[in-house]
Amino acid sequence: MSFKTTDLCDEFSAELQILAPVFRRYGGRTAFAGPVSTVKCFEDNSRVKEAVGEAGHGRVLVVDAGGSLRCAVLGDLLAKAATDNGWAGVVVHGCIRDSADIAGFDLGVIALGTFPLKSERKNEGQRDIPVQLPGARIRPGDWLYADEDGVIVASRKLT
Repeated sequence: MSFKTTDLCDEFSAELQILAPVFRRYGGRTAFAGPVSTVKCFEDNSRVKEAVGEAGHGRVLVVDAGGSLRCAVLGDLLAKAATDNGWAGVVVHGCIRDSADIAGFDLGVIALGTFPLKSERKNEGQRDIPVQLPGARIRPGDWLYADEDGVIVASRKLT
């Protein structure tokens, strides 16, 4: 799939939500797109592990980790699982760790930042519910497009 978020904004701006420019890129895939699956969690990556352990079918996992900067909800092992299971990317409203390793994976990874401490696993969190990230309310099944210029969300496939 070939796209530029700038071109999509020019053509479909009335239909789009645009994430605030507070995220950084970490994965080896700089541009990625796909239908969204969501996880809502706070300092517990149990649902993230569950999701990336399943077949991704080119989807993008959007993780609303509450913007926590106190631990990472995605590291090299879960990013590798996402890559191996066919996820296109992971967007984390929170932190990741093992960023040098994640940079080598064919996976788009966007997060607020890095933090070396892993999250706890308390088997909490929710999957496939609407989540709010800076600039967008994202629902399961929405389409997310990310490249070097930004991250946009549409209610349908645009390309």
